[in-house]
Amino acid sequence: MVSAASEVSSASDFEKTAVRVSGVSIAGNLVLSVFKLFAGIFAHSGAMVSDAVHSASDVVSSLIVIVGVKLAARAPDREHPYGHERFECVAAIVLAVLLLVSGLFIGHTGIEKIMSGEAEAMEAPGVLALVAAAVSILVKEGMFWYTRHYARKYSSGALMADAWHHRSDALSSIGALIGIAGAMCGYPIADTVASLLICVFIAKAAYDIFRDAVGRMVDRACSAETEQAIRALAASVPGVVHVDLLQTRMFGSRIYVDIEISADGNLTLNEGHAIARQVHESVENRFPEVKHIMVHVNPDQEEDHE
Repeated sequence: MVSAASEVSSASDFEKTAVRVSGVSIAGNLVLSVFKLFAGIFAHSGAMVSDAVHSASDVVSSLIVIVGVKLAARAPDREHPYGHERFECVAAIVLAVLLLVSGLFIGHTGIEKIMSGEAEAMEAPGVLALVAAAVSILVKEGMFWYTRHYARKYSSGALMADAWHHRSDALSSIGALIGIAGAMCGYPIADTVASLLICVFIAKAAYDIFRDAVGRMVDRACSAETEQAIRALAASVPGVVHVDLLQTRMFGSRIYVDIEISADGNLTLNEGHAIARQVHESVENRFPEVKHIMVHVNPDQEEDHE
């Protein structure tokens, strides 16, 4: 069985890692947003200015991740006996809303420029804007893979939301790169159209983050692959005749498991308990994301499995 001390240690490790990853994101986004804003203003690129706003919003998102992770890592108390992991989901939902708002603002600005004819009259962007877009793509894609690695390692919805925030920034920079290049080739409206494409990328990322976070909030089951692996592991424990029932639910980034197994009905209470305990320990040791598993033992009825 995973002890309370080891669970606290695991939560502490995750908290430290998440804060470190978010700190790297904050530092990188501050430098990148200033650089892109400078490039957008001096190279006359509306798309790059929009992209800079997107990068600046990533700083806020990383701060929200830190707050959410710290709240989620708090130990269970009388009012929250199951822990505080769902604060991570709350942080992810807040990130999704902020991401959507920033995307809609960029889209609204772009539509206004097109409707007013301002986009066609804009000065063609300079080479600096093109360089800034290329740098942004490389940096943000690197930050995506870095954050995604730890999000998967700890099954963290908030970190994964932040990772996709980075990826949406990389995609928006690709749109900016195409728009800037088009404007430099004599199509000034392309720069503004790129801003609209950026809006679509951001809105899609916000929707995906929101859907995943809400799924974790409403006790969604874990993946079919994970359930199949848990079922197979439980069935392999000596003394288990059959796995009668398996139910899982996501609680933030952690999993709760309820399982019913059949064992020989002639076993003593202590022997049946020993089998249940071994199932409990095997699942929690193999799947660190499982916070708790409840094992119920049924007397085997052979005719039920014929």
